[in-house]
Amino acid sequence: ENAWTFWFDNPQGKSRAVAWGSTIHPIHTFSTVEDFWSLYNNIHHPSKLNVGADFHCFKDKIEPKWEDPICANGGKWTISCGKGKSDTFWLHTLLALIGEQFDFGDEICGAVVSVRKNQERVAIWTKNAANETAQISIGKQWKEFLDYKDSIGFVVHEDAKRSDKSAKNRYTV
Repeated sequence: ENAWTFWFDNPQGKSRAVAWGSTIHPIHTFSTVEDFWSLYNNIHHPSKLNVGADFHCFKDKIEPKWEDPICANGGKWTISCGKGKSDTFWLHTLLALIGEQFDFGDEICGAVVSVRKNQERVAIWTKNAANETAQISIGKQWKEFLDYKDSIGFVVHEDAKRSDKSAKNRYTV
């Protein structure tokens, strides 16, 4: 139903002097399952990325930035896991997205996997944080697709920008 673009945020390019988002670069846009597998089978899995790296997979024409007009009023569901544990979550998240498995898939912008020193995170970004029905549905379905038992939280992008690391979950499932 949608074309998707893979993006990479290179940790070697990040420094405090560089404007946020300037190190994020599109890798490839795909619109078929075959094209997805051609890409996925020829890039590193998250566990093989350097600390600080991020992969993004967003619907084509949506940049993986809070400032993108389509993402600006949205938020994100996030799952954190130990080092080297995000590979399966990332793949199953991608397959659910590109396979249009979510009841409110039109509300989804894309997904991000982030490799950090002590943990890895996978997140789904959405368009409209105020649409509680859609957000709760997306969170519950995502947990089900991943067979994830712990609770997960949804943070609104605006709240995260204002509060930085102290942003509170708007929804929890």
